[in-house]
Amino acid sequence: MHGFQEITPDQLKALREEGEAFTLIDVRSPAEVARGIIDGAQHLPLHLLPMSIQKLDKQSPIVFYCLSGGRSAQAAAFAAAQGFSQVLNLRGGISAWASRGFPIAPPANP
Repeated sequence: MHGFQEITPDQLKALREEGEAFTLIDVRSPAEVARGIIDGAQHLPLHLLPMSIQKLDKQSPIVFYCLSGGRSAQAAAFAAAQGFSQVLNLRGGISAWASRGFPIAPPANP
């Protein structure tokens, strides 16, 4: 057990449609984010997570994603180790999200 759970793109889409409150964090590099994000995501590059984790709400569910799910799994494991209880990793990352035909938005702050 890594202290976090996996979520599929379909499950994430359902959470959004149900209006569930959660934080969506993109841990990719700025160059990757410039190509588009999942709408509503906050950009927090993986290497900055240790310095910024205390700004996140430990009581709110957090979904991490990257390009394919590897770096976001590291982020999720780190958050779980810091005491976050509701941590999710988007299985397959934004690649899986896009392959399902779900929308990619331009970044808020390119």
